[in-house]
Amino acid sequence: MKKVSIMVPCYNEEENVVPISKALVEQMEALPQYDYEILFIDNCSQDNTRTLLRGICAENPKIRAIFNSKNFGQFNSPYYGLTQTTGDCTISVCCDFQDPIEMIPKFLEEWENGYKIVCGVKTSSKESKIMYFLRSVYYKVIRKLSKVEQIEHFTGFGLYDKSFIKVLRELGDPTPFIRGIVAELGPKIKKIEYEQAKRRAGKTHNNFFSLYDAAMLSFTSYTKIGVRLASFLGILMSAGSFLAALICLVLKLISPYTFFETGTAAVILTTFFVGGLILFFIGFIGEYILTMNARIMNRPLVIEEERINFEDK
Repeated sequence: MKKVSIMVPCYNEEENVVPISKALVEQMEALPQYDYEILFIDNCSQDNTRTLLRGICAENPKIRAIFNSKNFGQFNSPYYGLTQTTGDCTISVCCDFQDPIEMIPKFLEEWENGYKIVCGVKTSSKESKIMYFLRSVYYKVIRKLSKVEQIEHFTGFGLYDKSFIKVLRELGDPTPFIRGIVAELGPKIKKIEYEQAKRRAGKTHNNFFSLYDAAMLSFTSYTKIGVRLASFLGILMSAGSFLAALICLVLKLISPYTFFETGTAAVILTTFFVGGLILFFIGFIGEYILTMNARIMNRPLVIEEERINFEDK
């Protein structure tokens, strides 16, 4: 009998962990041809999530839990959770019911048809239309600029064969971006469209900084646009500055008073513009350096505090 693992990352989801666990158990028990395990990986929740998870695990030995010692971020914890599953395939599902679990049979059907990865791709969302539009723009931009064929509106919700899970375990990337890794390394991908639902309960933990982190990680991992723009604009600005210097010299020779009256403002404005442009690209290139620095340090993805229902302690 094939075994299906379901990995559920969570952080401060006390209103959702019990309902999602019940819904997943019901979904898998309706598929008696498969054995299953459900793994919750908690990213150091500050509410009652861990207490509830202990109770869930005590009632069902097929439900496991990993508690991180600290919050290791929105990318590391789910990625690590995927690598800790033991099934013939692993399905990643968010805890807030925005990923429709009724798609699990469809994922398994395509997996049985031979696909190693089955991706859930959002075609619409019941959340903020503005956010969905902005995400659409972001995905189109990153897809145009990336050296890898990115999957638009793919958030990680999907099925991964154990052969690909093995690749993730051996990758050794301390700053993993699962969406980009799937697009770059994933074999034989099947896309299934769905409409994203609203959160069942609780508040989203995404904010400007977390979304910015996601955008910068994708840009610095899969594009060269920041460095290339800095190089090209640096050349253009150098050429423009040289040309401006020649024009100023000619104006000074023709009429020094006229130059003093009209040229000073232009010089000041140009200085501020060039200075701002330089600071922008220093920051952009700094993002690349931060990503390189994290990879060079090669720190562990997470540090575990506790495991529940694992045979090998």
